[in-house]
Amino acid sequence: MIPWLQATDPPDAFPPVTRALTEPDGLLCAGGDLSPARLVAAYRRGIFPWYSAGQPILWWSPDPRMVLYPDELKVSRSLRRTLRRDVYKVSFDTRFEEVVAQCAASGTRGREGTWISPQMQAAYSELHRQGFAHSVEVWQDEVGGRLVGGLYGVLLGRVFFGESMFSTATDASKVALHALVQSLQSRNVELIDCQVASDHLFTLGGRLIPRADFIAHLERGCGGAAGAAVAAGPVAQ
Repeated sequence: MIPWLQATDPPDAFPPVTRALTEPDGLLCAGGDLSPARLVAAYRRGIFPWYSAGQPILWWSPDPRMVLYPDELKVSRSLRRTLRRDVYKVSFDTRFEEVVAQCAASGTRGREGTWISPQMQAAYSELHRQGFAHSVEVWQDEVGGRLVGGLYGVLLGRVFFGESMFSTATDASKVALHALVQSLQSRNVELIDCQVASDHLFTLGGRLIPRADFIAHLERGCGGAAGAAVAAGPVAQ
């Protein structure tokens, strides 16, 4: 039996991540709400929400954790060619809600399906308005033209928590990730949380680390459970 959170519980009323189940891997608790304060408290503790339609809110902290260190991004030959050709243009934080909606429609994260529900979209849009959530947009030919790729996530201090990405044109999501990494490196961000392993993430340089090591990154990079959350400005200035 996993713990059940009430919407009236304090935002940080999560059980220790060491109590997460091993099967299914990382399931920690259920219930609560998707308020900005609870979401930020969850991320700072290495916890994220994921649930399907008809389920209660489920909170996860898998072990091991898939991460990408920005300086370990693998840029393939084909992506290098795409970047040299300059066929896409990139912007930051200009169409957050549209990026989230496209991610919801595309189902790019393996187990994704319909998990980016209207409730989730509204919650992350509010996080964006408060300066915590950010998007990268990839455009065909020119900014403001045809949106063909992008990603979004949450930035707290020196850790970016990736949520989802989408692509409707060759290499567009990879161009978004490359632009994100460059921007994060300029801000001394040390880690991108990818949450759950996938073959695609491994090809991009992602790797698995023990949950304890991931939590140690959070304690250094965004204050851990005791520190203050850091609301970031735009990912790229």
